[in-house]
Amino acid sequence: MQTQYSRYIWNKINNLKKPLILVCNDDGITAPGILNLIESVKDLADLVVVAPDSPQSGMGHAITIDSTLEVNKVQLDSSLAAIPAYSTSGTPADCVKLALHEILDMKPDLCISGINHGANSSINVIYSGTMSAAIEAGVEGIPAIGFSLLDFSWNANFSACHSVVRTLVSQALEKGIPEGTVLNVNIPKTDGAPVKGIKVCRQARANWKEKFDKRISPSGKEYYWLTGDFVLLDQGEDTDIAALEAGYVSVVPTQFDLTAYHSMTHVNSWDLKL
Repeated sequence: MQTQYSRYIWNKINNLKKPLILVCNDDGITAPGILNLIESVKDLADLVVVAPDSPQSGMGHAITIDSTLEVNKVQLDSSLAAIPAYSTSGTPADCVKLALHEILDMKPDLCISGINHGANSSINVIYSGTMSAAIEAGVEGIPAIGFSLLDFSWNANFSACHSVVRTLVSQALEKGIPEGTVLNVNIPKTDGAPVKGIKVCRQARANWKEKFDKRISPSGKEYYWLTGDFVLLDQGEDTDIAALEAGYVSVVPTQFDLTAYHSMTHVNSWDLKL
């Protein structure tokens, strides 16, 4: 399988400047998760941050086509003030598109998205704004990784994420990520304790059993809150859910080619004459 190699190895050999990493997320540019992601890799590469100006969780791969987009240069926390950062009014996928076509004057060596406040394991990956940014980068031919922590709290403890992020980013820069592949990384909640290790897994089969909480507004209009229960349909020990429940980081190589190759022979057996 062909592998994407960046300028990193060439630069390392020739003692040139650091690689360039594009940093995105879906929780917004002020979220603790993205600030911890930046802190984890700021000495490994030159960074440019492009992230939504407000939370965009659960946006999937939505893009903005029926309204305008705004981009504003912003300043991160004082310790990160030297890192170029931009907020946008768009979705996570919009952020990557704007970064590549309007903000940057060169192609990044890597795109990292996160650290998401909450899980993007199993079926959650298809709803994830965090992963949509990484997948959009992958579509554009840029190696990409999405990071998520299994803690929805705004004040989540990200200390266990630091070594995980550095290890995976360093390996991705040095060894590359297979073409057409994006890594979906989920980190268990450990309240600061070290994780047990990292496991490369497959995506667990699961779905959401949705419920709608129907309510009535003061004006008498009906409205709904979406709720639901996560239903695991897979008891395999090689899945991301199994790894996370055992205290390991899960790494799922994810592809954006949605062709079900195993079904092509069956569908081709249909009588398709018109």
